[in-house]
Amino acid sequence: MIFSYHNSPIYYTDQGSGPAIIFLHGFLESSTMWKEIIPHFTTSNRVITLDFPGHGKTPTIKETHSMEFFAAIVAELVAHLKIKQITVVGHSMGGYVSMAMTTLIPQQIRTLVLLASSPDSDSEARKQNRERALELVPNAKDAFVSMAISNLFNEHSRKQFSKEISEVKEEALALSVEGITAAIRGMKNRKNRTSMLKDFNNPKYMICGTNDSILPISSCETIAEATNTVLLKVTGSHMIHIEKRDEIVKLLHLIENNCV
Repeated sequence: MIFSYHNSPIYYTDQGSGPAIIFLHGFLESSTMWKEIIPHFTTSNRVITLDFPGHGKTPTIKETHSMEFFAAIVAELVAHLKIKQITVVGHSMGGYVSMAMTTLIPQQIRTLVLLASSPDSDSEARKQNRERALELVPNAKDAFVSMAISNLFNEHSRKQFSKEISEVKEEALALSVEGITAAIRGMKNRKNRTSMLKDFNNPKYMICGTNDSILPISSCETIAEATNTVLLKVTGSHMIHIEKRDEIVKLLHLIENNCV
């Protein structure tokens, strides 16, 4: 389905009925990232997904897609669908967007779930990596995408989930240079939201992979303690929603039922 945000088309899905959950995908991903997870919730929940601008079926809108811009789109979608309360599950970049949403519609976010995501802003070293990526993508998009997707999985899981990795790469390779670079700029310039996460008073969770090379588990432990956020550890890398799908589904059901 399509809804219009300031005359720009935004692709989304809306399935099931019950308490609403929205799943927000990460960088180089799309709403299809959740296709194996959605059926586990549509019998008990209203499940929403969308493609961020420059990803999936939603075109690029700006030169820079800030996390606040993405969050404003999600907030507008929630209003468009007349949803009063919603659980927000964000993977990686989707988690950055989730946290930006808490300043826009804090009263509507019933529960916040950060999946392999952190409130930290980019370190200087990470910003330099983003700058190099911005230089690389226009001339070698395919090489960048292939390397970036592979790095989201650890060495062991690259072999075990080769089919899934190929599918993620295939979809990411279809993204435009403009869409990729707009998101990179947005992530590079994102704010540190640690204090915001601490001040968010509704239920909040971090689900982190113990072997995540992008977001070390030690960082998750430090952040969770500093922000009074419940930390749930899963054996896996940055793509735990693929590697440990059944475990993630189980944890999300427990969270929805206030059992964690």
